[in-house]
Amino acid sequence: MSTDVARASHDWLTLREPADSAARSADLVTALLPMLPLAPLTIHDLGCGTGSMRRWLSPQLPQQQHWIEHDRDVDLLARDPATTSSSTGQPVSFETRESDITRIAPSELSEASLLTASALLDMFTEGELTRFVQGCFDTGRPSLLTLSVVGRVSFDPADDLDAVITQAFNDHQRRTTAHGTLLGPDAADAAIEQFTSLGADVLVRLSPWQLNEGCASLLTEWFDGWIGAAGEQQPELRDASSEYAVRRLDEAAQGRLRVRVQHVDILVRP
Repeated sequence: MSTDVARASHDWLTLREPADSAARSADLVTALLPMLPLAPLTIHDLGCGTGSMRRWLSPQLPQQQHWIEHDRDVDLLARDPATTSSSTGQPVSFETRESDITRIAPSELSEASLLTASALLDMFTEGELTRFVQGCFDTGRPSLLTLSVVGRVSFDPADDLDAVITQAFNDHQRRTTAHGTLLGPDAADAAIEQFTSLGADVLVRLSPWQLNEGCASLLTEWFDGWIGAAGEQQPELRDASSEYAVRRLDEAAQGRLRVRVQHVDILVRP
C-alpha cells in the first residue's frame, strides 16, 4: 500500500525535545569541536522541525553562530523564535528556509561550517539518502546526524508480544510511500556505508531514549504511535495488541514501565 510520508506535529516535537536532548551524544560534540574554525560559524540544520538541534548544540559551541534552518513544513518554520547563546556568551542568530532537503542545491550549502540533522534519516528512500549523503560530503564540512532509529526497542518488564510488535512497527517504517520505499531502521547503516565509501571518517555512538515515569506523557504518546503503526502494518495483530496495550499503559500509569528506544548518532568527518 502506498501512503504519504507522515509529518511531525509541533506538539510531538515539543514533547520529545527533552528526551532528544538527554539522548544525543555529548561524546560526538567533543570530537566535533576541534574540527570547527574559531571564526563565526554558519550551521545548516537540515529538517530542522522546531529548532531543537540549535537549542541543544549551540550552547555547547564557543563560537559566534548563525544557523540556517531548513524544513519543508512551513507550519513548523513559523514557530515562535527561541534565542540561544554560545558557551562563551557569543550571539546565536538563525533564519528559516522552506526547503526540500532531498533536493537541496549544493550552492545553498557552500558557505556551511557544519551540517546537522536530527531524527531524519529513517524518512528517506534509498535515492533520497544517496543525494543527501553526497550533498553533505561535497561541502567538505563535518556533518552531525543525530537520533536515527535502528529498530531496537526493549521493555522492562518484558512481554511475549514485544518482539512481534517491534517487527511490525519496523516493517511499517519501511513502508512504500508516494515517493518510494522508506529506509526506516536501515537508514543509519546505509548512511554510514555510503559516507565511508566516499572516503569520509565516520564516528558512531548510541543515543537511546530512556522512557519511564519521569516522562510519562512522552512514553504514552510514543507507545500509542508505536503500537498504532504496528497495527496499521499488520491488521491481524490488532486484537492481541489491544490487550497488550491495556497491560502496558496500566504499567506506565503505575510507574512500573521502562522503555529503551535505541538510536544512533553519526559524526561525519570528510
